[in-house]
Amino acid sequence: MKTLARLPRIGKGLLALLLLCLSALAVAGSVDDGRAEVRKTSQEVLQRLYAEHPAAKETIANASGYATFSKWGLTLGALGGGIGKGLAVRQPDGKETFMRYVEGSAGLGFGIKKYDLVFVFETEEAYTDFVDNGWQASSNATFAAKASQSTGKAYSGAASISEGVWVYLITEKGLAAEVGLKGTKYYKDKSLN
Repeated sequence: MKTLARLPRIGKGLLALLLLCLSALAVAGSVDDGRAEVRKTSQEVLQRLYAEHPAAKETIANASGYATFSKWGLTLGALGGGIGKGLAVRQPDGKETFMRYVEGSAGLGFGIKKYDLVFVFETEEAYTDFVDNGWQASSNATFAAKASQSTGKAYSGAASISEGVWVYLITEKGLAAEVGLKGTKYYKDKSLN
């Protein structure tokens, strides 16, 4: 009888343990799913860039690293902003770091904007600084894209945003001549790394 009385407690304990294991598997699955989705989006961003600007493929292949972000922003009246994910890849070893961004803006307007950003890092130091310390654009950061030479590499169509860091901006209309990054912060995604 005593054994039968204890079965419900043991059963509850086993049930709780089973639920804990299942929730851990669900979280692991969702992390893997999240990583897979970011990787897929990153490849799509690169394909759009290469279709729009084929020379970028060689530029990125020869860089110390790159990061891709597919972004959307929403402006309603005087406030706007956006959030999202991206992927930074160190080269040549292909080590991935999953990233996030948050964006805020003020100004009159209404609408939704979707665009892609591809950061290109000339040096390992520039890449590591971006990944480890993140990057934050000032409230009025707008950079003009132009044909340039830096350490012997051409970055035609990209905008220089800091020492050793270039950015391509792809909109629905194609490669943009200006890159506006105002009020945007990029940082590591703790949930996916």
